[in-house]
Amino acid sequence: MTNPSAQTDPQDPQDSEPSPTIHALTRAFALLGKRWNGLVLAALAQGPAGFGEVRERVPGISDRMLADRLHELAVAGLLTRTVHHGPPLRSQYALTPHGNAFLIPLAAPAVWAEEHRPRHPGRPRHKSLAGQP
Repeated sequence: MTNPSAQTDPQDPQDSEPSPTIHALTRAFALLGKRWNGLVLAALAQGPAGFGEVRERVPGISDRMLADRLHELAVAGLLTRTVHHGPPLRSQYALTPHGNAFLIPLAAPAVWAEEHRPRHPGRPRHKSLAGQP
């Protein structure tokens, strides 16, 4: 006979610790799951760029949001900011090795979206999504 108090309930979150994978994904999505962060990194994959160039590469982002995201990604060590003095004062942003390392996994959602998400609502891209065999 087993001791009921020694058994764990799989539905009770206090009985189990999340796996290391869950912890890692939680940290990754806390930063990279924020709106615009992935797009800013993808924009810098084209090469170093000034603020205006990054803004052009990420349509729809506001100046305030871009400034916040660039700062956050720099603090996280995914990009660097180099200030060029002299009139006018300019900043240039570039991916760090950690930022470059993220480009490979960043490509996976892009491929998935291209293959599985319709370009236009109501118009599936693939026959299988349209209900055709």
